[in-house]
Amino acid sequence: MDIKDFIAPFAVWKRAFEKPFTVKKPIDERPGAPRYRGFHINDAQKCIGCGTCEAICMNKAIDLVPAAGYAAKEGDSGLRPRVDYGRCCWCALCVDVCPSGSLGMSNEYVWIDSDPEVFRYTPGVEAKPWDGSPLGYRRAEGYRLLEEQRVEMPELDYKEAVQTFLELVRGYSRQQAEKEADRCVSCGVCIASCPAHMDIPGYINAVREGDMQNGLRLLYETNPFPEACGRICTHRCEEACAIGTGGDPVAIRWLKRYIADQVELADYGKVLPRAEADSGKKIAVVGAGPGGLSAAYYLALLGHSVTVFEKDSEAGGMLRYGIPEYRLPYPALDKDIGYIESLGVKIERGTAVGSAVALAELRSRFDAVYLSTGLPAAYSLEVPGDKHPRVLDGVAVLAAATRGEPLGLGKRVAVVGGGNVAMDAARTALRNGAAVDILYRRRKEDMPADPDEIREAIAEGASLVEKAIPLEVRDAAGAIAGKQALFVWNEARMVQKEDGKRPVPEAIPGAVHEDPYDSIIAAIGQGPDLSFIGEADRLELRRFKPVVDGFGRIAEAAAGAAAEPGAPASASPSKAAAVFAGGDLVNDRKDAISAIADGHHAAQGIDRWLDRKGS
Repeated sequence: MDIKDFIAPFAVWKRAFEKPFTVKKPIDERPGAPRYRGFHINDAQKCIGCGTCEAICMNKAIDLVPAAGYAAKEGDSGLRPRVDYGRCCWCALCVDVCPSGSLGMSNEYVWIDSDPEVFRYTPGVEAKPWDGSPLGYRRAEGYRLLEEQRVEMPELDYKEAVQTFLELVRGYSRQQAEKEADRCVSCGVCIASCPAHMDIPGYINAVREGDMQNGLRLLYETNPFPEACGRICTHRCEEACAIGTGGDPVAIRWLKRYIADQVELADYGKVLPRAEADSGKKIAVVGAGPGGLSAAYYLALLGHSVTVFEKDSEAGGMLRYGIPEYRLPYPALDKDIGYIESLGVKIERGTAVGSAVALAELRSRFDAVYLSTGLPAAYSLEVPGDKHPRVLDGVAVLAAATRGEPLGLGKRVAVVGGGNVAMDAARTALRNGAAVDILYRRRKEDMPADPDEIREAIAEGASLVEKAIPLEVRDAAGAIAGKQALFVWNEARMVQKEDGKRPVPEAIPGAVHEDPYDSIIAAIGQGPDLSFIGEADRLELRRFKPVVDGFGRIAEAAAGAAAEPGAPASASPSKAAAVFAGGDLVNDRKDAISAIADGHHAAQGIDRWLDRKGS
């Protein structure tokens, strides 16, 4: 033992002769450092209740709980984090991981109370003295535990893409898909925003684990069109993605596509459930679009015999005849439809209800009927001259392109509208060698089309003319009659007429343009065609829509309605099968995923109605 070891204890005695240093009020006079990790604060308005903080907390000190004044809505669970300071170790991982950046820590560290229960509280909801404190720990600027940028999707070069109808988006590789899946925090906020309520965290986790069979099974639980939706879905789920609050949302749509692309159709039967035993019930579905075929799929799984009546020569509805092949290749769509048919669903192609077969006849032959006929009737421009032979229907142009018919658009084309049909019509015209102007009455940011479609249309060469109000269509001076038209439009300015509502376009006096075009494609929306529903069917319609209950069943019209001449007695509501409806025909969302959700919902309603009727 060294001599220093004996001397060291006596060295402290020198402190006895120094002036003592004490603090009379250590709490009042010793505030926490500016970035001290004290009690939590939360911007409850900015928080979306994703639960990422709860998931990362190693001490289980955070629970997501309902919060007064915060109801669940799209992109917000309505829950907020409650902190238990009996468990919290002030590590601040919850702050570092918070996707929205709403969570922080004040520099307050003193809280005295005799009731231990008060030390469990919900920051930002239950008021505390340190709320709004500018000091304390925050996630450092530019620092995130989560990857902000999504994996870039490989695409054809736009100059190459516009020369062909080959698919623009190439799809993820395995490495890319797994890297993108790793960005998901499995919060589940996206599920409520998906009309079909797909298990998005579940199938993304399947990508992460490389289990494509389980991923496919999860997709088909609520959506029998994964190939199509993996390409053209409006992906509202991504708008609610927690990662998107501070970076790019997870590429949910592309990961769905990745799963469907990895499994061959021949292997579907090994993974997916087979139909139940034959129920003895027969269902007629009118329309082989995504809504009608989804209803057919889930009805077939329940053991019912399903026949789908489709007026066109091929099934798919607007997925086939309204979306160009460069966005949705026909083999991918045929794969979805092929599996539905493999379950025994019969599709009567080229059979129009109303002409080839009456709705009343279907009601007499089948136990229930489901209508999902979409919105085939295009709206006109509703300006003088809108019946000019060079004014074309956007949906009709897309359908003709699908059928391989010559379009005859000419060299200069105007597309009027701002939705997806307008973008697809413009890009189809570009691929047919035309110069294209897209004229929209509002601003670019007001356009209802998918932002990717707008970006791609412009990148491929379309010129966007904003704030253009159509006035008239007439023959162009010096043009051969019927071969060219003059499109007259007025420049507009946006005017805020009512607080809280979007501004409206107002024509600028004298700012009128007259431009000649070989074709003017009207793509301003579509409506239903209900001409196949006769008076004898006695189905209640209101504002050109069937009136349906919670399961999609159409209400019967009041007794005493005039019967259609020659209608069979079986058309009587007391003897005829119940009629259900869904998809674009009924809902206001007008997208494929909503039609799919309606079809699934209606299948459950029809099954329940048949069971009740049978008992």
